[in-house]
Amino acid sequence: MNEEWLAGQFEANRDHLRSVAYRMLGSANDAEDAVQESWLRLSRADTSEVENLGGWLTTVTARVCLDMLRSRKSRREDPVDEVPAQEAVAAGPEQEALLADSMGPALLVVLETLAPAERLAFVLHDLFAVPFDEIAPIVGRSTAATRQLASRARRRVQGADRPDSDLNRQRKVVDAFLAASRDGNFDALLSLLDPDVELRADETTVAASVANHDKGAPLLSARMTGAREVATAFSGKARGALPALIDGNVGAVWMYRGEVMGMFVFEVEDDRVVGISLVNDKEQVAAAEVEVLPSR
Repeated sequence: MNEEWLAGQFEANRDHLRSVAYRMLGSANDAEDAVQESWLRLSRADTSEVENLGGWLTTVTARVCLDMLRSRKSRREDPVDEVPAQEAVAAGPEQEALLADSMGPALLVVLETLAPAERLAFVLHDLFAVPFDEIAPIVGRSTAATRQLASRARRRVQGADRPDSDLNRQRKVVDAFLAASRDGNFDALLSLLDPDVELRADETTVAASVANHDKGAPLLSARMTGAREVATAFSGKARGALPALIDGNVGAVWMYRGEVMGMFVFEVEDDRVVGISLVNDKEQVAAAEVEVLPSR
């Protein structure tokens, strides 16, 4: 594909990309920067096998915005500025009312309260109808977990989010999961897991499971799916895990001499566990905000 043709295709998608970026970032200037970065990535990429260039550009722009949001969160910036009148995009009947509200700063203020991955999932799916299975690789989650991110964001946008109540329900599920795991209650574990639950383990966790397998540790891979497989991995385990809030979400941690050594990060939807991430990488553990919860 020659550069002139690519430039023409990019210009044809520019308004759409700017609209995506604006709703992700809440700043016209930042949105323009994100769109420009997307053009730079397009100009350097081999797109000869890309069948849907518009979709490819939307994904690239979303990734750029996600990086910018994460960087912003670490600096605690507040970028919301005035909403240009030309930011409206085409939407279906059910979306038009929400998009009308998004023309003012109110929605943007609410979006600023969301975690970056929640914001991306909500914006791409609810405002631009991008399927969850296409959003999932961008945020590094399973499709089910990505659907949960959007659902949580949607409740907050609609004013129906009740954080304390939601966390309490999640805590009950996590407590029940840990208890069933310690007791080796396989049937109870199955009842708490979504049939398509996904277990993800970082490299450190996988290596430790292999090294300690002959001592009773479950043999883990980087990704395991299905309730029976995950229940088998946890049955009779997790005896030293303590419930905790991890970056504001209910999870569990392993501790040694008062220091967090590893983490379970749970994703709960409709009172079932849809995703579990096992994290033992020292840098990731150190970067997490952890609050050990009192036992019940």
